[in-house]
Amino acid sequence: MITTLTPNPSFDRTLRVDALDRGEVHRASLVRIECAGKGVNIARALAVNEHPARAVFPANDDDFAAFDAALAATGVTSQAVRIRGSIRSNITVVEPDGTTTKINEPGPELNGAEAGELIRAAATGSGSDWLVASGSLAPGTPADFYAQLAMSRPDAAQRLAVDSSGEPLELLVGTPCAVVKPNLSELVSLTRRRICTLGDVVETARDLCERGWGAVLVSLGRFGAVLVGDELAYGTVSVADVRNTVGAGDALLAGFIAAGGRGSAALAEGLAWAGAAVRSVGTAGACVSLEDRQAVAVSQCVPQHLPVGESA
Repeated sequence: MITTLTPNPSFDRTLRVDALDRGEVHRASLVRIECAGKGVNIARALAVNEHPARAVFPANDDDFAAFDAALAATGVTSQAVRIRGSIRSNITVVEPDGTTTKINEPGPELNGAEAGELIRAAATGSGSDWLVASGSLAPGTPADFYAQLAMSRPDAAQRLAVDSSGEPLELLVGTPCAVVKPNLSELVSLTRRRICTLGDVVETARDLCERGWGAVLVSLGRFGAVLVGDELAYGTVSVADVRNTVGAGDALLAGFIAAGGRGSAALAEGLAWAGAAVRSVGTAGACVSLEDRQAVAVSQCVPQHLPVGESA
């Protein structure tokens, strides 16, 4: 069993248009509404690929009923911390070439007591091998929410994975945590370093590991992903028919944790899950095929001078 914690879930509305032109009227050729949020996406990806998952999130009674029904249909067990506000709605506009534009609402207000209840709820499930906590924080949630979560768990250095950004990620630095998964732009923002090559990524991630994180899994978009920790590995996945890049990072982390959360084999599985995700129109978890796994290449020989297209 893997438990996921989503402090700011969402109803995701995905629209497909022929081309997105600012200021113009568009007609969508596809509309899909899904119960989502980064941790929820991870739980669904796990369940779709036959890994038991429990999703913890804040919701009022009506929103919980919608989430519970949608997640139960994929085999995910839901647990909500009750709040008065409504879960936010996010809009994703997808163009035929895979270009994705997102508009995310801030979410409902959460106070410190509700945030604390979320941390306690995530710890109540017995038999969970991992806790994966991910996503933005709703307004009012303490900025050190993820640091509080890590400090509350005696097994954080072995069984806690976090995926966040901005101040919540900054405040987690130096706190014991088994896996942290920033993307490239988040790594640049976090460290305020110039990162132009894969070698820069590795050096920056190593510094974060030396300050308390067990491993750093950096998603690099079309450049693949790099794992820095007890083992160093770099991998890519070849995808010809990209349909929607939203949720690829969630799928990467889901597959990585499902495969044990450590080493090059877990990185390869995570990349296969990410490849399956970008071929899917929506943000729901996609079934990973043999072809997805065959499209992955992973090596422990990291090409240090490979450009990765970011700087700060």
